[in-house]
Amino acid sequence: MTTRAVRFHTPGPPEVMQIDEVDLPDPGAHEVRIRQTAIGLNFQDVYQRSGFYPLPLPSGVGTEAAGVVEQCGSAVTGLTAGDRVCYVGGPIGSYADRRNVPADRILRIPDGVSDEQAAAGMLKGLTVEYLLNRTFPLRAGQYALMYAAAGGVGSIAGQWGKAIGATMIGVVSGPEKAARAHRAAADELARELDAARERLGVVAAAHADAAARASASELRLEVGARVVAAFKATAVRVKASR
Repeated sequence: MTTRAVRFHTPGPPEVMQIDEVDLPDPGAHEVRIRQTAIGLNFQDVYQRSGFYPLPLPSGVGTEAAGVVEQCGSAVTGLTAGDRVCYVGGPIGSYADRRNVPADRILRIPDGVSDEQAAAGMLKGLTVEYLLNRTFPLRAGQYALMYAAAGGVGSIAGQWGKAIGATMIGVVSGPEKAARAHRAAADELARELDAARERLGVVAAAHADAAARASASELRLEVGARVVAAFKATAVRVKASR
């Protein structure tokens, strides 16, 4: 059978993307064919399309989506046709009507979670999980500063941190984003870096414990036993692509 997929044959601006009709074979033994109903968009998709992440051409775009299982490979267990599922990672090419996905990348979507929510939240949610649970285990009573607090990672981190019992300080660029971050549970909002430093100067006396920076191109976690007013005394720095 064939399916439609968004691909690009040369790196460049959004205009290089086109809809191609491509062959879709039966799923392999450890694969599942999904009819996709929602596709997650992430900034790394821009890196793929622009050539910042070099890829063999022509190439698809995207790594995250949700949909309905249509067919399972012969070795797949635990999934059946008709299951609502989502996935993240694996081969690039989620911008498509249908595709075959490795079964070990797939999760069932719980009742009460829409396809759109599942497709949009997996990568960002996993990013927040490792930042707040493993890179720096955030605890109740601690303080965390999150750059780009109105973005996908920042808005999830705000809610997650608040649920833990930490005080979340969000940095945003304007009033509209400030309102969005506030709805996502940031306790304090700073519109400029200088304002964030000023706030941290106050917070430092209370032993601010973590500062997380999320920008359009990277996510950086800066961890210190204390974050001083100059916003410099960090003991550990971990960088990861978004």
